[in-house]
Amino acid sequence: MKETGILNAEIASAISRLGHMDEMIISDAGFAAPRDVPVIDISLTVNKPTVLEVMDELLKHFSVEKAVLAEETRQTGPTRFADIVGLFPEDVEVEVIPHTELKRRSREVKVIVRTGDFTSYSNVLLVSGAGPRWYSEVR
Repeated sequence: MKETGILNAEIASAISRLGHMDEMIISDAGFAAPRDVPVIDISLTVNKPTVLEVMDELLKHFSVEKAVLAEETRQTGPTRFADIVGLFPEDVEVEVIPHTELKRRSREVKVIVRTGDFTSYSNVLLVSGAGPRWYSEVR
């Protein structure tokens, strides 16, 4: 029985299939997922779990080279925006785009993990990257 790491079988399977530059979204409870994109719904009740809780655990096991957030996140929830950005090391690029553009880009992601988060615009598009484990003789 798996007792360490990400225990949710669907999430563990999804992230193991993502390669360099593949994208996924960790979404709030209200994000309208595109019809053809797989959704792993882990919402339990209001604000359980939150996007921050899911991201905090996910980032222990998944390398990200870029995070994409909506401008509306920064405008309507500056504290939430800062908390999300604060989860990433300084070398992870953070791109800010209009929410309509994030919705358009959601059609191309490999998977969406839907949380129970009721904080407006708490949606984060993650671009999979090569983490610190990769060896390169010359950088």
